[in-house]
Amino acid sequence: MLVLGIESSCDETGVALYDTARGLRGHAVHTQVAMHEAYGGVVPELASRDHIRRLVPLLRAVLAQAGAHKSDIDAVAYTAGPGLAGALLVGASFAEALAKALAVPALPVHHLEGHLLSPLLATDPPAFPFVALLVSGGHTQLMRVTAVGAYELLGESLDDAAGEAFDKTAKLLELGYPGGPALAKLAEQGGPGRFRLPRPMLNSGDFDFSFSGLKTAVLTAARERPLSAAEKAQLAWEFQEAVTEVLAVKALAALKHCGLARLVVAGGVGANRRLRERLDAATAARHLRVFYPELELCTDNGAMIAFCGAQRLMAGAGPLGSGAFAIRPRWPLQELMGV
Repeated sequence: MLVLGIESSCDETGVALYDTARGLRGHAVHTQVAMHEAYGGVVPELASRDHIRRLVPLLRAVLAQAGAHKSDIDAVAYTAGPGLAGALLVGASFAEALAKALAVPALPVHHLEGHLLSPLLATDPPAFPFVALLVSGGHTQLMRVTAVGAYELLGESLDDAAGEAFDKTAKLLELGYPGGPALAKLAEQGGPGRFRLPRPMLNSGDFDFSFSGLKTAVLTAARERPLSAAEKAQLAWEFQEAVTEVLAVKALAALKHCGLARLVVAGGVGANRRLRERLDAATAARHLRVFYPELELCTDNGAMIAFCGAQRLMAGAGPLGSGAFAIRPRWPLQELMGV
């Protein structure tokens, strides 16, 4: 079965082909970072227009990469939410129209479920069950994953997600857009210094997160007096230490709570080098295992959407929703539980 995946939830246009017998046949992503950089963040209208321009060329490129033809496609999976309404509508319209023309099923996919299952595309995929740490620009969640569609929410961010806190802190330090990677790069030049930031909810006894106070602590430190380049690097380092420490401690606590030995990390923040270092060391010391997506699949991409759609079909879980053409800009992952 050959499944086409379409991702257009925000500022990346992703197209991919996943073959249930042969694996990932091809994928391509166009990022809009250069276009949005001048505005310091994503401009929804510009994002939507750019998705329109990119989808057909990307589809042609992926078909050529896979040595396939449109007539070989057996199903079209697309991100139905959550995300920017206009951007989602572009991908959904394209996918639904193509599926109609090819007389194949159209499969709306939850963006976060795509991230959640993306480590299964790796060369060494995890087996079920596992605990998943989902860390992206808009979401920070810990889930117990038993099978495709069988998810139990253990905890989540009560305010800013980890990726959001990275971006906002980068803006406070005047690092430009996109902020998260810029802050992580600056942190590599820093180290322990005069700054000591809180570790929010580290000892809360649950699996929830809160990063808005940490961002405020950075703001307070940055406003005390003008920071030198070295002090900015120290502050970036301390911020990254605080976030990754909280994420690692809570993830390990969730593994212990669930009695499981496998941790999966997914989402854009999962590419953070310091977070991987912490989790690799902590799991190895406890004879546990941690799994990540390939680095190129950490950010938004069509491969995870194609794979998610294919997995639902093979698991007999079926497509999400009523089958009506609709997008869900706000779509809690919890609604998938039991679907």
